[in-house]
Amino acid sequence: MPSRRSLAAASVLSPTGAIVPGARAEQAPAKVNLTLHVLGRRADGYHEIESLVAFAGVGDELTFSPGGALALIVDGPTAAYAGEVADNLVLKAARALAERVAGLKLGGFTLSKHLPVAAGLGGGSADAGAALRLLARENGLALDDPRLMQAARATGADVPVCLDPRPRLMRGIGEILSDPIDLPTMPAVLVNPGIAVPTREVFAKLGLSPGSIAAASTPGRSPSIADTVAHGRNDLERPAIELQPVIAEVLSVLRNLPGCTLCRMSGSGATCFGLFDTMDAAQTAARELRVGYPGWWVRATELGERIANSE
Repeated sequence: MPSRRSLAAASVLSPTGAIVPGARAEQAPAKVNLTLHVLGRRADGYHEIESLVAFAGVGDELTFSPGGALALIVDGPTAAYAGEVADNLVLKAARALAERVAGLKLGGFTLSKHLPVAAGLGGGSADAGAALRLLARENGLALDDPRLMQAARATGADVPVCLDPRPRLMRGIGEILSDPIDLPTMPAVLVNPGIAVPTREVFAKLGLSPGSIAAASTPGRSPSIADTVAHGRNDLERPAIELQPVIAEVLSVLRNLPGCTLCRMSGSGATCFGLFDTMDAAQTAARELRVGYPGWWVRATELGERIANSE
């Protein structure tokens, strides 16, 4: 079944401004870890996590033109920081699906990058999820076709939750997903101080040995979603701050903004989010931040189940 985030685009502009007949566009909304608990480290070296994930009203956009060989063009405000095109997760996801679906119809992708890179927002994973949704639509695959999830897992740890971007609890290394959660829409401000934080280095700073178990993260009773968010944490904040102390400054600035009810880092950083009572308060806070910290990436948005808007 088609994704709710699909934008049927009979006329999509190419980077040169030309109209591309039959092209389709798909939004790739930013993933925000409202909580992130590290449960331990497996014998194979991977860390087990438990994370409540929501999606934001900001993100990248991916356009697909069916036909011809698999190809990718990357443009947009943050394209210069997106790395080598050959290593992009959009191509990796497409190849992973082609390995599982005989005769998969491919084509050319154009990725418009708006999210900061290596920022704890799952931008590359969101792009890969969008690519899989576009290929599914083009090839008549249902979104719950198991081959899509197999391709997502083969592409990256955060890609499964980004395949059908709705609020969920993710466990394991990201491959175990709950059913979608009815999460209330939350006004928020996302802030990145303009630095990249390598995920591998952040996890290494935790210092967990293979086979070790971290402190229990789940309370004995079943908490409400509000309790889960309010009393949760991000276990990667401390090691990320050790690597990039400016993250602590971002959190402090957010915490002291009028109307901010909670602030936390997302993923492995360096993007942090502040939750606000109203969208007006979030937008006012974002304007204040842009004036006071012009080098920071700042977006007022809503968290929950959202169709991304890259503006």
